Amino acid sequence: MSHHLDSPIARQDPRLDITDLYVFRGEQGTVFITDHSHSLAGEDIPRGLHPEGKYEFKIDTNKDAVEDVTYRFTFADADANGVQTYEVRRLAGPDAHDGFAEGTVIGHGRTGETLKLPGGSRAWVGKAGDPFWIEPDVLHAVGHAFQDGTTVDLSAWDPKQATNLFAGHTVYSIVLEIADEALLPIAGADRKIDVWAVAYLATDAGGWRPINRAGLPMIHPLFTQYNESLGDRLNENGPADDVELYGKALTESVAGVVRAYGTSDDPEAYAHTVVDRILPNVLPYVVGTTASYGFAQWNGRTLTDNAPDVMFSFASNTPLSLGIGKESITAKPSKTFPYVPPAA
Repeated sequence: MSHHLDSPIARQDPRLDITDLYVFRGEQGTVFITDHSHSLAGEDIPRGLHPEGKYEFKIDTNKDAVEDVTYRFTFADADANGVQTYEVRRLAGPDAHDGFAEGTVIGHGRTGETLKLPGGSRAWVGKAGDPFWIEPDVLHAVGHAFQDGTTVDLSAWDPKQATNLFAGHTVYSIVLEIADEALLPIAGADRKIDVWAVAYLATDAGGWRPINRAGLPMIHPLFTQYNESLGDRLNENGPADDVELYGKALTESVAGVVRAYGTSDDPEAYAHTVVDRILPNVLPYVVGTTASYGFAQWNGRTLTDNAPDVMFSFASNTPLSLGIGKESITAKPSKTFPYVPPAA
């Protein structure tokens, strides 16, 4: 449960829920992927991408947690065969964080087909297998610990019975691969970027309401499983305001767990270290490098990185494991475009 159905507002229409964000090196450039419309929500509800929504990849190039470039996807209604047409726009500079700016149209595509974009970039949108895995008993125990300030109680859990809640499930993936020629000039000499994604819904008043925001994996499972008000609020603002709005609450939550474990002489200091790293909630990546979201570094995120073990252990300051890994995924990701697992 990296970001799956993580807040009341996202559950109202799972097409606007961002279940995961991935950033990694592809065949031609940097790959950005978001997953949406998880089948766990039910097959008897609308699937695909919302025709009154917009889906954006945000890229910050100067570490101020404000987007400098945005890639925006918007979708039409599905036809009789379930195919949706879509439009891709690029917005740069002040337009990148202006919800009403139009930017530049760079392509029109159809779900299930590869869309060629200028300069060697490309996109693909369609139904795919979910490459993420989670063990529900561990997930809920972690949520209780961070809500209640206790250790993670797994006394009644048998690791030999660990199961992947998402095995066999599907999502709708938005895949965008930006060629080096387009991304390196804006990344700067150090090639460092910070990435997040936002799904919006059009309002009756003519504006846009942010429904879901995703950066680092596993933030919501740590802090919002049993605090749904916080789950909604984490989606309402941009990352530049994260520390001011949520720093204190998240620090207190982490300190409570670390204090319960007794793994630090100064739980509050350790908690500050954790929160300083996870806020602003953006995913860092060095363009052109091998991505890895692991214990040693956070540099993008591949489709098979073990984010739950990493984040649960880091935040609690004690080793925690789901008892399962990428072997529990029903459909495997591909090394070739569009990279996502095939839909079962």
